[in-house]
Amino acid sequence: MTHVDEVMTRIEMEYREMPDLKLTFWQARRLWNLDEQVCESALANLVAAKFLSRTPDGRYIRRGFGSIRLAS
Repeated sequence: MTHVDEVMTRIEMEYREMPDLKLTFWQARRLWNLDEQVCESALANLVAAKFLSRTPDGRYIRRGFGSIRLAS
């Protein structure tokens, strides 16, 4: 498991615990104390996997109720 994969799992767990969580990129980076590139990659991968979506004002929100990673 790569560092980005670990970060994605951590982010997914946080959004599962707080489904109404709405964070900007900078808020997410600060909350999880992430390097800019790692945060960008993890969020982009979670959006591509349709777990998160990005609102018009740039916030990341949980898209649905399925799992992309934790089921295994």
